[in-house]
Amino acid sequence: MNHGDTVVFGNFNQEGLQYKEDKRAIEYVKDFAEFFPLADGTKISATQFMEKFGFASEQQYTPLSKLSGGEKRRLHLLSILFLNPNFLILDEPTNDLDLQTLRTLEEFLLDFPGCILIVSHDRYFMDRMVDHLFAFEGDGVIKDFPGNYTLYREWKEKEIIGNRQLAMSNPHVSAGVQPVNIKTDSNPVQAIKSKLSFKEKFEFEQLEKDMPALQKEKAALEEKMNNGSMDYDALQKAAERISSIVQLLDEKEMRWLELSEKI
Repeated sequence: MNHGDTVVFGNFNQEGLQYKEDKRAIEYVKDFAEFFPLADGTKISATQFMEKFGFASEQQYTPLSKLSGGEKRRLHLLSILFLNPNFLILDEPTNDLDLQTLRTLEEFLLDFPGCILIVSHDRYFMDRMVDHLFAFEGDGVIKDFPGNYTLYREWKEKEIIGNRQLAMSNPHVSAGVQPVNIKTDSNPVQAIKSKLSFKEKFEFEQLEKDMPALQKEKAALEEKMNNGSMDYDALQKAAERISSIVQLLDEKEMRWLELSEKI
């Protein structure tokens, strides 16, 4: 692969922290650089940068072998960022990170002036960070989509409805047979419901109520988290609830798509 001479890659992968010599955490970071340049032209020291990522002064002198799994992952992440790359590749960056580190990472990435390529199953994180998707849709099809994951799912649902409506509205034509006008329902959702069993209709209607309600609850929690009025415990509970909502939404949206294809 050819790339420009000025491109500096930072690759955060799932293999975790790799080291040959057991040294103190601060020494490991300083092997990369002593200072980190900020966007305003100033610099902060390795010690200050580690503090931003939750390593208190005494923790910075902990040997690498004594760090927990989460601490090693956090140190791996900050050491990649400390290299000051202009092209970041992040593979599941939110795994095993505590809430405070996640917030620090988000703040850092929102101000990041370079290019970021993210592979993640964390929909909340992706919606906050990503503005362009390459969606692998199966059978070798890759959709180039300008938007975040939630927008992509909304577009995909509308596409399915549109395709079903188009298929229903096309008259059947064969040799010697006059075209037959097929009456279609102006409401594609209602047309779908008519093909469902009573139980499935009830489930479909409930999903249509549940998903907007969950989206509304998620948006309200995100707003509270972002306005800085919540203490740490409340933030932790809100983050856990958002994670639960994201999982619920994913399950309900997949079920909605399954039911919508029963036509």
